[in-house]
Amino acid sequence: MQSEETLNGSALLASVQSAVATHGIVHEVMACPAELADTAEFCAHFGVSLEQSANTIVVTSKKVDPPHYAICVVLGTTRLDVNKKVKELLGVKRASFADADTTTALTGMEIGGVTAIGVRDLPIYIDSAVMEQTYVVMGGGNRTSKVRLDPRELAKLPGAAIVEGLANPKD
Repeated sequence: MQSEETLNGSALLASVQSAVATHGIVHEVMACPAELADTAEFCAHFGVSLEQSANTIVVTSKKVDPPHYAICVVLGTTRLDVNKKVKELLGVKRASFADADTTTALTGMEIGGVTAIGVRDLPIYIDSAVMEQTYVVMGGGNRTSKVRLDPRELAKLPGAAIVEGLANPKD
């Protein structure tokens, strides 16, 4: 895989570029028209299977002050177990998906391009099923780029933990 930061005029978000360089993450940058940034549209257009798509989700505790946050990485074919596993990991009674404004504020990234790469000061939980893939495609921090990489590269991120059962297959 190449480690170029731009491809066909598309560039990763600066914090993502910095993180891949700092942590030596081997990756390929894929250009993505903004209107195709959401998982289903991207996969359908570029012929990437949902099993190869890694979604990054920001989660938050409810009714805890200050709130607890975490980054979760799951496959496009799975559903994050926020009601059991995420609550357990955060050590809280209630948890949910963070809203778009909170996600952007915590990551500095655009919805449709959020990635665990470049996020600082938050735990990063990666579903073990992600690690079973030969490669995954995930956001580049913006809606105009994606990152293709061996999922084992994600283990290089500070605060990253591989979690069994973080997500369940979608019905």
